Amino acid sequence: MKLYDSAAKGVVELEPGPIVTLYTCGITPYDAAHIGHGAVYVLYDVLQRRLRDLGHETRCVRNITDVDDDLLKKARELGVNYLDLAAEQIALFDKSMKALNLLPAWSEPRATSAIPDILRHIGSLLDTRHAYQSNGAVYFDVHSVPDFGSLSHLSETEMLAIAKERGGNPEDPAKRNPLDVVLWQPSQADEPVWESRWGPGRPGWHVECVALSLREHGGETLDIHGGGSDLLFPHHECERAQAEAVTGTVFSRRWVHVGMVQYRGEKMSKSLGNLVFIHDLLKNYAPGAIRLALLSHHYSESWEWNDVLMDQAADRYARYVSLGNGDAGINEVRARLDDNLDTPSIIDILDQKAKSSKGVSKTLELLGIPITT
Repeated sequence: MKLYDSAAKGVVELEPGPIVTLYTCGITPYDAAHIGHGAVYVLYDVLQRRLRDLGHETRCVRNITDVDDDLLKKARELGVNYLDLAAEQIALFDKSMKALNLLPAWSEPRATSAIPDILRHIGSLLDTRHAYQSNGAVYFDVHSVPDFGSLSHLSETEMLAIAKERGGNPEDPAKRNPLDVVLWQPSQADEPVWESRWGPGRPGWHVECVALSLREHGGETLDIHGGGSDLLFPHHECERAQAEAVTGTVFSRRWVHVGMVQYRGEKMSKSLGNLVFIHDLLKNYAPGAIRLALLSHHYSESWEWNDVLMDQAADRYARYVSLGNGDAGINEVRARLDDNLDTPSIIDILDQKAKSSKGVSKTLELLGIPITT
């Protein structure tokens, strides 16, 4: 199997062992699952299904970031406890993912479950002089890692611009370097707080995923790590650096990112409010049609969502299901999956089989597309 690896900037061999370990960044539960989430998790679902079809065991960890700046801000705006908001949105997310027929995550840990692991990792970063204390907080020193930026392939100027855009606070005067990131920070009066030897506070975002990944998989190196391409920097770049600074070995063998879904000319995001929610689509369309719509674009490329797409996918889905049972094209589809998960060409194969009135139920099953509403 070949996949596009962001670090290598090209399509490379996966070379999986009997057990394939994966980590895909999960939701920060302050809003419902949208099509951008669906594109990521459906892609990783199809990847796992093909690996299992090949005889591998897959262990995919998908975390829940249940303590984070955005979640706490939203809870403050709504006047509710952050854990109550998280519980509400996690339930809605789980319902949407179940409807889309996603394989259950091997593990779905919460950031708040890993505070001891996070504290130990921060302590190790301080002990090895990859981190420092300043103004009541602990920061990761990005200049202590010579190859910082090698995953995202960005210049320092580009990294600074993105950090500013995505809440990295490069102008924080407590930092030695504008790109340094917070590992531990004092909590505000209405925020959750945990004790540490650096003072009471809460963890930063990136170190949460490092601690969860290393803890859940019980090892230092993953086979595949990924998520949406907007996580490449700063999140995954900082994760990689913070993990490897302590372990001294490769954090992930492959980095697989899913392109952004745009809507009305801009990236679909909570901050912009231009979201298409999965639970809303499920009111009018079969889950299988939604999966087909998501698979009609190649995962490594960004693409534009439009209101016509679902009607086209619904017609296609109805046509496939009407053909009944059959395994037409399944080996062709397997070959396309092994070639960098080329799902658009798979849709073409299915269309060709449908024109010949050949059943494709086994292929739909391999793709995780349910044939019931």
